[in-house]
Amino acid sequence: MSDIDMELSTGLAAFEAKEFSRAKQLLSPLADQGNAEAQHRLAIIYQNGLSLVKNEMCAYKWMRAAAEQDHANAQHGLGFMYLHGECINKNETEAAQWFHKAAEQGLIGSQTILAEMYATGQGVEKDLDEAQKWKKRVEEQT
Repeated sequence: MSDIDMELSTGLAAFEAKEFSRAKQLLSPLADQGNAEAQHRLAIIYQNGLSLVKNEMCAYKWMRAAAEQDHANAQHGLGFMYLHGECINKNETEAAQWFHKAAEQGLIGSQTILAEMYATGQGVEKDLDEAQKWKKRVEEQT
């Protein structure tokens, strides 16, 4: 196991143990080096103000950085931010694009939201066939 893998494992363990100050300290250098998992976890820490004051700008910055590296959970998180106007201005079209990227990677939550968005025309052109396609993909995985 490389030093970076060890540092990431230690940082993720701290995150899972809810030692968020320590997790932030351990994950920040890795996030700066471009590690998508570290970036995603830092985004969650900043977004929810875990052991520190909420920082929406940092939450968005790290969530987007991880999402742009095809991190499915970060893409879902970024879609959620845009859908609800959390940490960034609400933009349902942008939300749909990020949910679509995560859904393509098999994330059931994103597939479910995307199906609903197509069914209602929220952020996308209303398309019941496309909604059904995503619902079917969810059903196939559950």
